[in-house]
Amino acid sequence: MRTVSNSSMKNDVEMKVNNDIKKDIRRNRCMIVRKMTAVLCAVLLAFSLGGCGSKKTEEAVSIDVSELAEALLETVTSDTLSETASSMIPSIYYLDEEDVVSAAAYASSGATACEVAVIESADTDGAENVETKMQTRVDNQAELYASYNQSEAARLDTAIIKSNGVYTVLCVCDDTDRAEEILEEYGF
Repeated sequence: MRTVSNSSMKNDVEMKVNNDIKKDIRRNRCMIVRKMTAVLCAVLLAFSLGGCGSKKTEEAVSIDVSELAEALLETVTSDTLSETASSMIPSIYYLDEEDVVSAAAYASSGATACEVAVIESADTDGAENVETKMQTRVDNQAELYASYNQSEAARLDTAIIKSNGVYTVLCVCDDTDRAEEILEEYGF
């Protein structure tokens, strides 16, 4: 029979403890690597989905502003709109003349808030400026109509202002669903 000395037993215990510690260290390293991999994958996924937001990617459109404005006229049924002289459009919509390449607009005599305007700008920065100015126009008109014709002020709450590329559209009309369909057909 073999006798085991205390020192030998002590060595065996130390070796076993050391092996257990080494296994724990390896296990912890593996867990850390797995966690880091999971975090890295989550970050990559977040960045890759960042471009998949709800904002629609717009393709540059090329339209005839007069043609689109005339098409939108059919959405106004409560009034007959008159064509606005192109020289007046910048002052009516508070636009800088250098922002306007071409434009077509139709407006009411004042009986209703209905109006249609399609503006082509020199560049997308100009179109953003036009869109901002059109919102100012709608806000001012809403304030004006609120003082004497509440139903027309309410119509301005559904005003459509959209831009795509260098084009901006304002449409205050009776049939906003049809106006949206027309705008979609033209790429807005």
